[in-house]
Amino acid sequence: MCLGIPGRVMEIWDEESGARMARVEFPGEVKRLCLAYLPDLQVGEYTIAHAGFALSRIDEDSARLTLATMAEYGVFGDEGVVPS
Repeated sequence: MCLGIPGRVMEIWDEESGARMARVEFPGEVKRLCLAYLPDLQVGEYTIAHAGFALSRIDEDSARLTLATMAEYGVFGDEGVVPS
């Protein structure tokens, strides 16, 4: 089972192939995601991703609450990762 960790969209661009892509910040890392399922996602919005695809949009309050709860339960390990 996978945990859906919220990430904040930092940058969006279109590849030469036509694929809409985004750079998304997650606690402790930044990932490149395909926006095929959420082509209208905007910079600053939050998403839940799986297997390299942004799958759902969530509001900022829900994202922050989820990240805080995950941090409280140690989901991010001992790395000292603090969700923004």
